Amino acid sequence: MAKGSDRVRFNVGGKIFETTTTTLANAGRDSMLGALLDEDWNLNAGDGAAAEYFIDRNPACFSVLLDLLRSGELHLPPHLPDKLLYREALFYGLLDHVRAARWGPFDGDRLRLSSSIYGRAPSDATAIRASPDGGCCVAHGRVVHIYDWMLDEHRPINLDYQQVNDAGYVDSGHIVVTVSERPGHTIGGMGLFSSSSGELRHRFRVYHDGKAKTFTAGALCFSDSQFKIFASCKGRSNEYGIGVWDQNTGDQSDFFYEPPGCPFGEADELQWIKGDNFLMVATIFPRIEKCFIGILDFREKNLVWSWTDEGRMTTASLDEKRVLHAIVMENNRSICVVNQYEDLGFLDLRSNRGGGVRWSSRSKLLKRKVRGEETCYPKLVMKSGQLFSSMNDTISVFSGPDWVLTSTLRSSVGGSIHDFSIGGDRLFALHSEENVFDMWESPTLPIL
Repeated sequence: MAKGSDRVRFNVGGKIFETTTTTLANAGRDSMLGALLDEDWNLNAGDGAAAEYFIDRNPACFSVLLDLLRSGELHLPPHLPDKLLYREALFYGLLDHVRAARWGPFDGDRLRLSSSIYGRAPSDATAIRASPDGGCCVAHGRVVHIYDWMLDEHRPINLDYQQVNDAGYVDSGHIVVTVSERPGHTIGGMGLFSSSSGELRHRFRVYHDGKAKTFTAGALCFSDSQFKIFASCKGRSNEYGIGVWDQNTGDQSDFFYEPPGCPFGEADELQWIKGDNFLMVATIFPRIEKCFIGILDFREKNLVWSWTDEGRMTTASLDEKRVLHAIVMENNRSICVVNQYEDLGFLDLRSNRGGGVRWSSRSKLLKRKVRGEETCYPKLVMKSGQLFSSMNDTISVFSGPDWVLTSTLRSSVGGSIHDFSIGGDRLFALHSEENVFDMWESPTLPIL
């Protein structure tokens, strides 16, 4: 085939396909098909090049992918399994094209249940965490199960009888896991593992007075811009507070020792506040009877803002005002909290003393616990300007400046929602029963 010709022929698994360099250019430079073109997007074929390219792959999948490059639309025949197409798209470097055609940008009001996955672990789950590329990991007791973007399960992380407290993705290839100290042993704390093999890559240590200490690590968070890992820590002597490690070297870079009345080492929630370079620490019921929320400035080693409900509640109003989860809003001006009835409340970060909670009107009718239903405390997540709150078997979506309830997500299996996480344009919801988690995605908008 002469260089400069616009027509290209492929023999895929014995079936002939003919297309143009314009179609191949739609695949992009990083794809196998795009690599056939030179810098001017012409066919990169020298003298004596073959009249056609032979590829020993599935022809039915190639036909679907070629049509996707031609039209920008994905039409999957009923007999063709999703995972087979994903595997072939990965081979050609077209997985992003398939995903963009099948699932649109994340939108809480357009989420649809796409899969329910039954796990293998016999015990109740601790947490679910979404990866940046749309996979997830699920912590069950002392094991972390790992699923890739196609929801194929990889080799699990086994912590040798140490209880998993939290997990999180540093990137799509690495997971940090925090665990409890094992009684009678000098192990515990946290480690970095490969998400593909489950192998331990690095163990993070806490040093106090120049000596390495065993400790229990709890809540995790990451600072992408500064490549830092933060974790709540409690040890046997004075190492109580928030530890900081370098993501690249694994070395401890700082430690914020908890001042009196600030239970940092028991923290349930850590959140890095982008822009301000502060860290929010929340320690809440049922870990402690009172709720404590603080904003830390590591540069000055200072607690710049704090709030507690100690002394603010009366016995009569205790049930109405108990804070069960907290997150910093995207504008960095307030903290949103939630109680057991899914009432949303707001704390003003511009007030040095924190002030009181400004509760919104009742977001839903009072939900009474059904007999036999497991207690699942509510959780808050923010994504793309929307607020998500889990309660019982439902995830509520709040939108707009007044945080109006705009959508609800509910699955028919698995019971109450124990935890949920958003990442890679997907929402994963982990249920308290039947060892099942759901995956929600936003379908593409219709072509007019």
